[in-house]
Amino acid sequence: MLNPGHVPDLAIHLEGFFSERLIRERHASLHTVAAYRDTIRLLLSFVTRKTGRAPTAMSVADLEPDVLTSFLDHLERERGNAIRTRNSRLAAIHSFFKYLALREPKYGAIAQRVLAIPPKRSNRPLIDFLAEEEVLALLAAPNVATWTGRRDRALIFIAVECGLRVSELTGLRVGDLVLGRTSYVRCRGKGRKERVTPIRRELTLVLRSWLREREGTPSDPLFPSARGMSLSRDGVAYLLARHVATASINCPQLREKRVTPHVLRHTAAMTLLDHGIDRTVIALWLGHESVESTEAYLHADLSTKQRALDRTAPRKLTGVRYRPPDKLLAYLERL
Repeated sequence: MLNPGHVPDLAIHLEGFFSERLIRERHASLHTVAAYRDTIRLLLSFVTRKTGRAPTAMSVADLEPDVLTSFLDHLERERGNAIRTRNSRLAAIHSFFKYLALREPKYGAIAQRVLAIPPKRSNRPLIDFLAEEEVLALLAAPNVATWTGRRDRALIFIAVECGLRVSELTGLRVGDLVLGRTSYVRCRGKGRKERVTPIRRELTLVLRSWLREREGTPSDPLFPSARGMSLSRDGVAYLLARHVATASINCPQLREKRVTPHVLRHTAAMTLLDHGIDRTVIALWLGHESVESTEAYLHADLSTKQRALDRTAPRKLTGVRYRPPDKLLAYLERL
């Protein structure tokens, strides 16, 4: 007879976590579900190797904090994952145990101990973004004499103007564009939350021209592949890399940058910040849940810091030359 603490109930709770919590309640994106799935799959494989117990025979008690800590160490030391990846895996585990504590109060004690496992501190690199001349070079790169070139120019333009995530770009439908006296694009972001972003006249003209050529129904993809299907994330990354290579011929500094779809999103945010837009508005523009998410742009924006420095009065100091009090000290200073 199984020990009550080892009843194989983990599979039931995991199924509820994915189907009820993530998909039905939180309306998590496919990307989020896949990331959480991969974390749980790696964790279960790790526990199986340590205990010999199959995942279907595991209980919640098998996921003790010591086991989870060993798993996180395994990610870094054996799989070579970066600290940010380790912390992302931990966030997925935390999310499951938060759900578990609400669904099964008897697991409140173990959930509390698991949730006490802290993320690792790591150096946060400055975000990458494009300067204005780099944006112009990229927008000029697609060959507008071709259908794909006109599609790609419209896609890159809306990405860098509206700051959409790549999943939001690939999810755009023809009916999501409203082009008139007030033009805007409607998209579904994280958690299936809808938001609208206004677009300027220049982008409106490009999109209006593209829609006339596209001739799709409101439910059709706005930026289809050659087969008429929605572009994939990899497809967007591929076409962007191709146009960056072309743009770097006339804009050599692009060769030293790794330009991804998310860099275009950062560029939109940095453009708004550079024009003095408040970060609460930028958070709304990008679909961030909290204003704190925009702080990374403040750290990366040198022009804002320079303007702050220019507003301060310089300190007037009289120059004083240091003279060592002894010849021996002077010798040591020169070493």
